[in-house]
Amino acid sequence: MSINTDSLLQHGFLNKEVDATIDLFAAIEQLKKEKNAIVLAHFYQEPDIQDVADFIGDSLGLAQKAQSTDADMIVFAGVHFMAETAKILNPSKKVLLPDLKAGCSLADSAPRDLFKAFKEKHSDNLVISYINCTADIKALSDIICTSSNAEKIIESVPADQPILFAPDKNLGAYLNKKTGRNMLLWNGACMVHEIFSLEKIVKLKIRHPEAEVLAHPECEEALLQAADFVGSTTQILKYAVQSPKQVFIVATETGILHQMQKDAPHKTFIPAPPNNNCACNDCPHMKLNTLEKLYLCMKYELPEITMDETLRLAAKKPMDRMLDISRAAGLIG
Repeated sequence: MSINTDSLLQHGFLNKEVDATIDLFAAIEQLKKEKNAIVLAHFYQEPDIQDVADFIGDSLGLAQKAQSTDADMIVFAGVHFMAETAKILNPSKKVLLPDLKAGCSLADSAPRDLFKAFKEKHSDNLVISYINCTADIKALSDIICTSSNAEKIIESVPADQPILFAPDKNLGAYLNKKTGRNMLLWNGACMVHEIFSLEKIVKLKIRHPEAEVLAHPECEEALLQAADFVGSTTQILKYAVQSPKQVFIVATETGILHQMQKDAPHKTFIPAPPNNNCACNDCPHMKLNTLEKLYLCMKYELPEITMDETLRLAAKKPMDRMLDISRAAGLIG
């Protein structure tokens, strides 16, 4: 009997409580073997999901892994645009997302019709879009980039070629400063990285004068100027592990602290506080995924990401250009 997502939701399968006696880690490992499935997880996922994943990474690493896997089923523990990216690169594989509501404020900040009109108004610009965007925006782009490879992607474009960068204005401004370009920026931003409190971080610095501030380039410029190191999630993780420093204030989503603590258990990692009453800064979309939802998703093979083939092919072209440039630059194997 075929069961669609609506039916599952209607009958409560995807929302029901999982038997507390089930060892979810063992059950998920068994489902991986039975279904030839791979679990890909972003650094911002909850610790249990990271521990059960076959691969943990940032957007560039996850895209590469999605492209190279020989699994029949890709279970993407992340947000919707990440699962879409996996489907773009793997049309013949079944791609699942534990919670379809796991969206992205940054991706939502670039609606297709508005962006299309903006692009047409600036038709002489080559469009470079950050991977944190929908398939519709990827399809309107010339090259995709991630925070790990953005600088190399921009440097691959002739200096006299105007560029429209979307959707993150903070990352775009940071890259303009780094590369000396004057890219036209779409006015989008990530809700997590925009609400860090510089004032609270400065106070933390006073309490921990030996600490280094590590920040993701999606943060606002004032915070980036106060940071000791700016980089992608993977770059932040590597820097913290290799640095002789012992204490770090980390200005990105708190999920990364789990891997930091695993890779450098003798060091201290302090989450940078947001400008609200919370002590740390979680992405509400990333945290919609749970180990229980991951198990149910694999068991019932739903919710599944599907895509119109014309859209997929259009979105794949700029993704392929990104991966080709990244390989040429030695950023991936």
